[in-house]
Amino acid sequence: MTSITTYTKKTFDPLAPRQELIDILDIAHSLSLLCRANGHFPEFYSVGEHCVNCAREANARGYSARIQLACLLHDASEAYLSDVTRPVKSALPEYKKIENALADVIYAKWLGSTLSKEEHALMREVDDTLLYYEMLHYFGEKVYDAAPPLLSKPLFRFDGFEKTEQRYLALFELLCT
Repeated sequence: MTSITTYTKKTFDPLAPRQELIDILDIAHSLSLLCRANGHFPEFYSVGEHCVNCAREANARGYSARIQLACLLHDASEAYLSDVTRPVKSALPEYKKIENALADVIYAKWLGSTLSKEEHALMREVDDTLLYYEMLHYFGEKVYDAAPPLLSKPLFRFDGFEKTEQRYLALFELLCT
């Protein structure tokens, strides 16, 4: 069996993703319940909140709505695959192919195309910036020698799964209009 049952009761095959089965309700719900750092932060901080913070940082940098939406969706594949830490993911080339293929389908659904190299670089820069400040906030650890500029004020607190899910969906709706 290669399929999973999603929050909205869809039967979804992450190895052969179909756009029409990808649902923002599944993504927002799942990511609000999925903990960053493989659960090692001293308190719950979700992948969903991370994505909201990334989109807000992209907005603060004056990036286009397309890049902001890409930042919001950059971990959406994890709603169907789960989160794998960066060191492990780098050792799993087949997983990375599956993740990239699913991300491309997700981007194509809501952005109309996959990300260009330049767009991916902007999104990745925002993602890495948030990673730096998350690690600094939760562990007091600097993951890069120099602190990247942070223009937004991210929320690093547990505010309830439902609120995170609502924030994610509200930002998605705003960026899609």
